[in-house]
Amino acid sequence: MEITFLGTGAGVPSKERNVSAIALSLLQEQKCIWMFDCGESTQQQILRTTIKPGKINTIFITHMHGDHIFGLPGLLSSRSFQGGNDRLTVYGPSGIKEYIETSLKTSGSHLTYPLSIIEITEGKIMENGQFIVYATLLDHAVPSYGFRIVEKDKPGELLVDKLLEIGIKPGPIYQQIKDNEITQLPDGQKLYRREFIGPDKKGRIVSILGDTRARDEHQSFVEQSDLLIHEATFDHTKADLAKQYFHSTTTQAASLAKAADVKQLVLTHISSRYQQEDQIDLLRQARDVFPNTKLAYDFYHIQIDSK
Repeated sequence: MEITFLGTGAGVPSKERNVSAIALSLLQEQKCIWMFDCGESTQQQILRTTIKPGKINTIFITHMHGDHIFGLPGLLSSRSFQGGNDRLTVYGPSGIKEYIETSLKTSGSHLTYPLSIIEITEGKIMENGQFIVYATLLDHAVPSYGFRIVEKDKPGELLVDKLLEIGIKPGPIYQQIKDNEITQLPDGQKLYRREFIGPDKKGRIVSILGDTRARDEHQSFVEQSDLLIHEATFDHTKADLAKQYFHSTTTQAASLAKAADVKQLVLTHISSRYQQEDQIDLLRQARDVFPNTKLAYDFYHIQIDSK
């Protein structure tokens, strides 16, 4: 799992930050890339990375504000010319289907690949062999969602030493033991997988919240995430302004991370009022509450290693 921040600004692009877009690379796990939001100029940002648009097969939209969706029709259209032949699925709030279909129709765009558009509500919105994705409604001026990506637990390691102790030498039999609850040997002896497999390896958890006011209710949704990505539109002195505009501050995001016992916090969606020289102070504010905090910038990469 690798996260690439393609845009980390709030509202409008600035010289230092483009508007919201995050890529979650699952190339090792599923040979694909998921995207979260797609603000204007996301295509240009992608050109400055190793991301191949044809590998993007799932897009999650947090909410319908322009700085999170204005790049979507262009990306969908261009994907037809960039090796994208497989189905692409867009998950988003009510209105996303009309927005995409109208944009493509009125611009005369024709896709060369199948497109699915799913308007979401709270709860489990997607599941495949390796991952489950949950959505929760946040507190914003329009319906805005947070996503919790849960990797399913993996089977533990084969206890080779234990097998050698009973005379079972390496070979195809080892794979049979891993794949089956009961394996019967030629002499009739039965081997039970549970006796020769170590504890399951816990899957990773990534929580990505869209624009939102700080709410205690979000704690259970992001609990024990390996990574929490949270907006921090304002610095800690502007809590009243953040509340007025349905956003969060640096310390509010950090307080949630601390209360929810997450491992790491990354702040994004930074207001254009803050310049390069302000970033040290923004990060310090959050780290005073939750030390393991990073402040995202465009093209920032973060690796989420297996446990």
